[in-house]
Amino acid sequence: MVSDLEPIISAATIDYHYGKHEQAYIDNLNKLIDGSKYADMSLEAIIRESDGALFNNASQAWNHIFYFFQFSNAGLKEPCGKLAERIDEDFGSFDEFKKKFEEAGATLFGSGWVWLSSDEQGKLYITQGKNADNPMKDGLRPLLVFDVWEHAYYLDYQNRRAEYLKRLWEIVDWDLICIRYGN
Repeated sequence: MVSDLEPIISAATIDYHYGKHEQAYIDNLNKLIDGSKYADMSLEAIIRESDGALFNNASQAWNHIFYFFQFSNAGLKEPCGKLAERIDEDFGSFDEFKKKFEEAGATLFGSGWVWLSSDEQGKLYITQGKNADNPMKDGLRPLLVFDVWEHAYYLDYQNRRAEYLKRLWEIVDWDLICIRYGN
């Protein structure tokens, strides 16, 4: 139910952001791949191999799905197992990681994404991605993402991006993030 993430993300924001905005990316993507060599490719393969409008729509569709399906009011509230250990190793502590992640999201000029990703050895990276950027293009495995396009937070937080970023931790489902990492 769309109200499950309230009050952090309102039903109105989910209806607009996921229900309408995300749907537009999917519709555009389907038109762009129709009859092309990309028609039978996975979304991830399209992201890695395409550019221009095709990349933008494929990546935005994937990014939004990845974003929305990482949240739950019932999930684990902190990292677990190997991921928790690696966060401590790479960032000093979970609190320090959250501080750096929020800072990356708050300081991204314009619109885009802030990502937690890992390389093949499990090292963790916080990266900023403008527009439709996705760390898969750089050979990284996305684990967690916060959307910092204004449509993601403006209805609920107006221009208070930093507050929005801080509140999202309340609904991150670390069970899922730990599985993505390989726990």
